[in-house]
Amino acid sequence: MFYMTPLADLVRPLKIEDMVGQEHLFKKGSMFQKAISKNLIPNMIFYGPPGVGKTTVANIIATNTEMLLCKLNGTTASLDDIKKVIDDSKSVFASKGVLLYLDEIQYFNKKQQQSLLEYVEKGLITLIASTTENPYFYIYPALLSRCSVFEFKSISSEDIKKGLQRVVNLRKIKITDEALTALSISSNGDMRKAINNLEFAINANGEKKITLENVNELIDKAHINYDKSEDRHFDHLSALMKSLRGSDPDAAIFYLTKMLEAGDIISVCRRLLCSVNEDVGLAYPSLIPIVKSCVDIALQLGLPEAKLPLSNAVILIATAPKSNSAYLAYNKALEDIHMGKGISIPRHLQNTHYDGKDDLEKGQNYKYPHDYKNHYVKQQYLPDDIKDAHYYVYGNNKLEQASKEYWDKIKK
Repeated sequence: MFYMTPLADLVRPLKIEDMVGQEHLFKKGSMFQKAISKNLIPNMIFYGPPGVGKTTVANIIATNTEMLLCKLNGTTASLDDIKKVIDDSKSVFASKGVLLYLDEIQYFNKKQQQSLLEYVEKGLITLIASTTENPYFYIYPALLSRCSVFEFKSISSEDIKKGLQRVVNLRKIKITDEALTALSISSNGDMRKAINNLEFAINANGEKKITLENVNELIDKAHINYDKSEDRHFDHLSALMKSLRGSDPDAAIFYLTKMLEAGDIISVCRRLLCSVNEDVGLAYPSLIPIVKSCVDIALQLGLPEAKLPLSNAVILIATAPKSNSAYLAYNKALEDIHMGKGISIPRHLQNTHYDGKDDLEKGQNYKYPHDYKNHYVKQQYLPDDIKDAHYYVYGNNKLEQASKEYWDKIKK
């Protein structure tokens, strides 16, 4: 069977200097750069999205240290594969040590990760593991504590264009600058994606120069680096929520657009309903049913038309006055509950209508507020041990301050 090596592998950088992006790791004087330049290779975990150089850096490290490089993938590797790597460490070819590069380590179960821990502790292997998921959630803590974690970030379109220009020069590819720019932008931070798209254009176009028109036929819209089951999904939701809370309509509409273009309408709707209650709340309570209506309309319309009511909702929330007073009140009450306070409800509030023949304390003595002036009468509602507790603090906004002024007057 004939296999053709992908272009991305053929042009993979052999030196750190040829890498693009990750300036925070590769810049002169950084801890990562110092360790690599001195060949002092610790056990490491590379964390970040696909196509940003994790595998390439592991290859470069192995080459520079003359260590025997063994590669495994967490989706297919077994304990037997790990044992085979250990056996290889005893061969003459591993005199400089064995560097195990384990891709997608998050797919290793706890038992497999524990077996790795044993070999790492004994120094039989140097481990470089990579993952697209947050390592603090997916990697066994004892193994994580023995590794240095380095985050690889998405590559800017400017840096991707530099990387593509290097490929073009190496392979003597004919392509216009406009086409190169379009390929860079459409990759959305993924260098491998950019090179794969370039390779597709080369194969489709033959000896002819690749133009912007060719690229536009290949890519109808940017490849959105977003997965509903991975960390980037929650990062985008967090960014949307915080942009709404921070009253930044530009950022909020950006994250909304990105998520809707990825088809994630359900998560967006849930976040909007949460945000309007948590962050707008009592400062503009009538906005809550408005946002609920926008969400209902969006779910009935479906995409792409759902973008219309959801854009309205996002801008309304972002520009609305804010109050989290209800949220804070709940959390203060929750603290007392967790401390075991307020167990006994005052008798006059209990649902008791018959005291019993032998009950010495007759009558609940509950005062019905509507029988009193202004529909208010002072009486104890909280349990005895927290009867003076205050959970709700009026927010500094027009509506809540008006409410405070009214009740201050009545309760005096």
